[in-house]
Amino acid sequence: MNSVANRPPHIEHHYDFIRHIAEACIAFVKKNTVTCIALVAAVITSFIVHPDKEYLGYFDFKTLTCLFCVLAVVCALKNISFFYMLARKVVQLFKNARMSVLALVYITFIGSMLIANDMALLTFLPLGYFVLSSTGMQKYMAFTFIMQNIAANLGGMLTPFGNPQNLYLYSKYEIPNLEFMAIMAPPFILSVALITVCCIVFVKPEALCLPDEKIKLNGKKTVLYLLLFALSILIVFRGIPYWIGLIVIPSVLIMVDRKALKTVDYGLLLTFVFFFIFAGNMARIDAVRNVFSALLEKSTLLFSVLSCQCISNVPSAILLSQFTGNYADLLVGVNIGGVGTLISSLASLITFREYTNHNPGKTAYYVGTFSVFNFAFLIILTGFMFLLKLI
Repeated sequence: MNSVANRPPHIEHHYDFIRHIAEACIAFVKKNTVTCIALVAAVITSFIVHPDKEYLGYFDFKTLTCLFCVLAVVCALKNISFFYMLARKVVQLFKNARMSVLALVYITFIGSMLIANDMALLTFLPLGYFVLSSTGMQKYMAFTFIMQNIAANLGGMLTPFGNPQNLYLYSKYEIPNLEFMAIMAPPFILSVALITVCCIVFVKPEALCLPDEKIKLNGKKTVLYLLLFALSILIVFRGIPYWIGLIVIPSVLIMVDRKALKTVDYGLLLTFVFFFIFAGNMARIDAVRNVFSALLEKSTLLFSVLSCQCISNVPSAILLSQFTGNYADLLVGVNIGGVGTLISSLASLITFREYTNHNPGKTAYYVGTFSVFNFAFLIILTGFMFLLKLI
């Protein structure tokens, strides 16, 4: 003890520096767990399949560009409180807990279709906390967060840009727009029904009052960002070459809102890059290719759902797409597979982190409740899709 207390100042400063670096590294890994796992997986497989010119063929540059453009514009809209104001106005229309929770969940559901599931949660979970905490309805906090999480994962399934894995599969298989929506319509409709029933059953119509708050939008920026968002959507739907968006959107935001470019989830983009490398390498290993091809041939839907529970939905989509041409079942599987375990979707980890930040003593209660609802949704949706295949 005395030797530690009697360290010279420069030695103590050295230890402080090392401790700060270690704490920063731990914080980074906690915040970017999936990205770090993807990096490790890419590095390990690179020792098996050594880097060569074929690596360039691993990357889907259109997917990366579309994802970047959508995320950048969404960050810009978020910076001017566009989504917060829009959601708050909707919630203010309702006067009881049940309808307000339904509104919060539906907003998240619709938001995931337009701005991707993780961004919808980052935008609307704080609103859910604000509404419930400011009206004394904290008892519904865990349920509301869980329903918002399920809504974000399942709401984004209907559109190519609603979930990151959708954007990738839509681009890789060049799925026609109407066919994409036709494939995802049945589980989407059932998801809406299940979420609605849960909110009606588990939330009482108790009266509540939301305090007033003045929010003023910047009209010119709102119009500009909505135009950029429209451009992003046109790029996703192949109406405009993706390289135009890569030039126009960053150029405009550099002049108008550099913060939006700084706050883009680059960790998600890097996760895609690393998993492209991992999936590309795995596809070149004969033993892996034979095993995965055999499993997917038996049931692409079931195997993709199970894969999401272990390695999450985005890496499952990238990896399994190397071994099957059955994009319809794969698309459904990696979407409904987003519910289930905490690691089945990055969005679930975002919700878990947000809830525990506000309720640090209720982690076990949240995980238990989360598991019950998520696995119930997973079993019902998976069973429903298998029944449709039999009809």
